[in-house]
Amino acid sequence: MTKDLTNNKRRVHFDPDNVEIAVKQGANLLEAAIAAGVHINASCGGAGVCGTCKVLIKQGQVETTRTDKLSEEEYRQGVRQACQSRIITDLVVDIPVESRLEKAVLDRERVGGIKPSEVLATGWRFKPPLSKLFVELPPPTLKDNTGDLSRLLRGLKKHYNLRNIAVDFNVLRKLPQMLRDSHWKVTATTLITAAKPRTKEWRRPRVIHIEPGDTREKHYSLAFDIGTTGVRGQLLDLNRGKVLAEGLDYNGQISYGEDVISRIAYCQKPGGLKKLQQAIVATINGITGELKAQSQVDIKYVGHIILAGNTTMTQILLGLDPKYIRLAPYIPVANFFPPVRANSLGIKVGKQVYLFAFPSVASYVGGDIVSGIVGAGVYQREKLTLYMDIGTNGEIVIGNSDWMATASCSAGPAFEGGGVKHGMIATNGAIEDFDINSSNFEPVINTIGGTKPKGICGSGLINIVAGLLEAGVIGQNGKFNTNLPTKRARKGRDGYEYVLAWAPETQIGKDIVITEVDIDNLIRAKAALYAGCRTLTKSVGVSCSDLEQVIIAGAFGSHIDIEKSIIIGLLPDIPRDRFIFIGNGSLLGARLTSFSRDLLDDARRVTNMMTNFELSVNVDFMNNYTASLFLPHPNVAEFPSVYKRLSKLQKVKA
Repeated sequence: MTKDLTNNKRRVHFDPDNVEIAVKQGANLLEAAIAAGVHINASCGGAGVCGTCKVLIKQGQVETTRTDKLSEEEYRQGVRQACQSRIITDLVVDIPVESRLEKAVLDRERVGGIKPSEVLATGWRFKPPLSKLFVELPPPTLKDNTGDLSRLLRGLKKHYNLRNIAVDFNVLRKLPQMLRDSHWKVTATTLITAAKPRTKEWRRPRVIHIEPGDTREKHYSLAFDIGTTGVRGQLLDLNRGKVLAEGLDYNGQISYGEDVISRIAYCQKPGGLKKLQQAIVATINGITGELKAQSQVDIKYVGHIILAGNTTMTQILLGLDPKYIRLAPYIPVANFFPPVRANSLGIKVGKQVYLFAFPSVASYVGGDIVSGIVGAGVYQREKLTLYMDIGTNGEIVIGNSDWMATASCSAGPAFEGGGVKHGMIATNGAIEDFDINSSNFEPVINTIGGTKPKGICGSGLINIVAGLLEAGVIGQNGKFNTNLPTKRARKGRDGYEYVLAWAPETQIGKDIVITEVDIDNLIRAKAALYAGCRTLTKSVGVSCSDLEQVIIAGAFGSHIDIEKSIIIGLLPDIPRDRFIFIGNGSLLGARLTSFSRDLLDDARRVTNMMTNFELSVNVDFMNNYTASLFLPHPNVAEFPSVYKRLSKLQKVKA
């Protein structure tokens, strides 16, 4: 397969994808791969600082800016960083397994120990914002020569008691001919977006579409969770309140950087915002096609889209510059986004389809969190709840039906495998489970998919560090015990390291290790999140021990081991039965809101209920962060069960 650009001079062939593209001499290799639709991991968005975009130049020459991310041996073998390489001749490029993106196990969420009454919104009516209304109208006569639109509105008022109806102009264009071709039998689609603020009076319905005949049985909507890493979508039957199909894919923007900061920075490049907007739209369109294939539903019968995403992802999708999200005082373009016609953004649905994006609380507390709070019903109950979405940008909400406070703490990419020598996204071959024999320090590892290891995912990193701490391989400062009688603990290129798998046992043909630098990055990430919890609870006058329920949301959060996360000091040391996995809270809220006007209105109410604490300028947060740079924490009283456990293990060894 060959993809061409204008003014082609050099051809680049990518293996194992078997894709070829023609580009100008001097073009950037990473950008050429993106243009060809070939993904190469690039956590930093091409800044050259992460080293994840390594490729092997099998034939041809590139001009490379050398960085410390390549060893001398790798360089001699022909390995280069794609983002730092410019194309000089025709090339054959091989993308090694650790630099590829695999979709096979993207959807790995699990939901365990859930009591529906505890983690789902309650008291809402099944009454979707989108309605299909069939009317049979009397044809006009000389005695009744009312205009076509007035005749339609009169029929809707008579049959459904609808008053004060608004009408999209596009409906008028096709109304006269359609009424006559259908013998005055039509189905009108109406949309109600939300209740009027501070009242229970619903805004007037808007007629957004009209179809010949009775099409009420073909009544669908789409719900999306727009994540920084992955995008998940569902096709919903609005007559029966059920999911007909579900699809997922990596966010197409991931080739431009793995975190929101990298993508905000990329948006400042010429044409950058447009590229990222087109990338996410292409992902949505791809998933929509997948949903259509699964369900055999014609997308022309989709009438509405509801999506939830963090503030940056939402603004980029809507084509809004996220520049000021990154700059103090960290201001989004808007907290509440007016509905927009989906096809105006490039989404391949009917012209009548409006897209509703969940409102955002702040620059780093977005619609995905609001959606999760709505879907989980946190705002409906008296139980003091901590809601956590753990990732590169950890969002925390604490509160109940009376009040809610929220904060965001930038944990860095360690939870997603970034900033780790052999870190990777949670796909096949990623080490996720780890145990160690404390007598000989030999590891037992398990990978996603049960294949040979090729790296370490975020949940695996937590398990490894917890295991090494308990076995005494590392101390509570994260530093290695250098006197262990094992060849697995050794001095490496980046300092001391522990060998998880020897080269012949791996997919990448080299030892997979965890280094002190990796451990330090994890400690910093967990410290940010725990310090955020500590600071937020203190700010509202409670302590972690007062928490009656902790809801952990998100794809990554669904796979962490609670016990091991507490051992390293990521989660508070409270009774384990208070922790609940909710899975994808963002998609849950989007789906339920598609089914209920009540919840659509609640999304606005929840947003207004939340008080945001900006931790980047909070002195308490910095103090808590510094104190948390320890495994699990220097304050024994905060992690009593962990210290008790470590003490027992030390006595056994002695």
